[in-house]
Amino acid sequence: MTNQKVDILVVGSGIMSATLATLLNALDPKLSIRMVERLTRVAAESTDAWNNAGTGHAGYCELNYTPINADGEIEINRALAINASFEISLQLWSSLVEQSILPAPEHFINPTPHLSFVWGEDNVAFLKKRYQLLKAHHLFADMEFSDDFNTLKQWMPLMMNARDTKQKVAATRVAYGTDIDFGSLTRSLVEHLSSQAQFKLDLHTEVKKLKQLENGHWQVTFLNKQTKKTTQLEAGFVFLGAGGGALKLLQKSGIPESKGYGGFPVSGQWLVCHDPAIINQHHCKVYGKAAIGAPPMSVPHLDTRVIHGQKALLYGPYAGFTTKFLKQGSFLDLLQSVALHNLKPMLSVARYHGDLTRYLIGEAMQSPAARLQTLRQYYPEAKANDWALAHAGKRVQIIKKCSQKGGRLEFGTEVVTSHNGNIAALLGASPGASVSVQAMLSVIERCFKQQLQTQDWQQKLKTLIPSYGESLIDNKQLSSTVRKRNLATLKLGT
Repeated sequence: MTNQKVDILVVGSGIMSATLATLLNALDPKLSIRMVERLTRVAAESTDAWNNAGTGHAGYCELNYTPINADGEIEINRALAINASFEISLQLWSSLVEQSILPAPEHFINPTPHLSFVWGEDNVAFLKKRYQLLKAHHLFADMEFSDDFNTLKQWMPLMMNARDTKQKVAATRVAYGTDIDFGSLTRSLVEHLSSQAQFKLDLHTEVKKLKQLENGHWQVTFLNKQTKKTTQLEAGFVFLGAGGGALKLLQKSGIPESKGYGGFPVSGQWLVCHDPAIINQHHCKVYGKAAIGAPPMSVPHLDTRVIHGQKALLYGPYAGFTTKFLKQGSFLDLLQSVALHNLKPMLSVARYHGDLTRYLIGEAMQSPAARLQTLRQYYPEAKANDWALAHAGKRVQIIKKCSQKGGRLEFGTEVVTSHNGNIAALLGASPGASVSVQAMLSVIERCFKQQLQTQDWQQKLKTLIPSYGESLIDNKQLSSTVRKRNLATLKLGT
């Protein structure tokens, strides 16, 4: 029997759930909000710093955001959209720092130049053309390009030492790229929320059932994994922000909008350097070109990280095939997600993406020597004894219906909402956490339409996010003003 009621229920304690709860609390402090997390601490799955790249994805260095189309032309629209979305995240974080809701910026975000690095004549030509297209737009006006060996040695000395000076190489660079400890950011957001009278956090609590009531609310059944007791809650709105677990929860809801969705789980591993002398020679994020058939999360990069205040150096990720949807999930996750409504799309993806499956299995079977060899493409002097293998988080790529092939594999993020806006779920992976604010604004715009029309909510959103309702892609002056404020407030300027 339902014995509790709440306005908002957010499932999962990662960056998405924390962002949505923070926005709704700011827009209407009277809303009662409950957050439930099946693990024993906040942000311990995909959001945790060791489980993701920590890159503030802005399209500066990620070559997969500027693909070559069927006509052989480089498309930059996705890079522009991701850059603008990331600036929205920076605006909210800046506002929260100014209000002392978030701690000093260095506790969760640090300036880390973003570089793209390629070798070979064709790749250098591609990178130069990409640079010219992007730099022509005001969002990328500060991007630099060089194919001069000595310049590249200044930008990334660790990678250029001992490299053949005759090798044709090139790089682009944006000095105010970022490294973000999304785990620390999320825990700070939840810590502030926990100080609010209308917010409650339940850890070690797992959603077992979701049932829609006649009044449009949701009856949610929970299991406390410590006490083994079952409780129920009536919620006016439910957000499923449980990372890889969101798909299975969406399926439990039974809403028509969930039909046809499936998941393709991908695992990852890092090589982590444990020699401070090497770590201190590298201060940037350097992204290269992904192998043919690789998913976006497998784009190789040599990464400066700041995790829990300590500088680190990672290379990877090495992708792999898994049947788990979460790092602390079950090997039965994939099988349990298969249903009649998504069987055809999933079989279709299996048929048309066999190369991806073979690539992932091959990655998982790599020997330590093979991993070291790929690292040496970026850091020629790498020695096995200086690096250790660590497991990253799991990502579940979206599978959805497709009229042509029966199903297709998506590599982005997608918000799924019910027709009446009483439940929403966030599916997918990259660019994920970096665009969490834009993603959660999308949830609010779809599910809180009536409240969003009020002057009160509009004014509050404009205070939190000054560019709200306007296009940073189209408005050069607004973009310049917003970026200047973000760089100064978050201490990202060079």
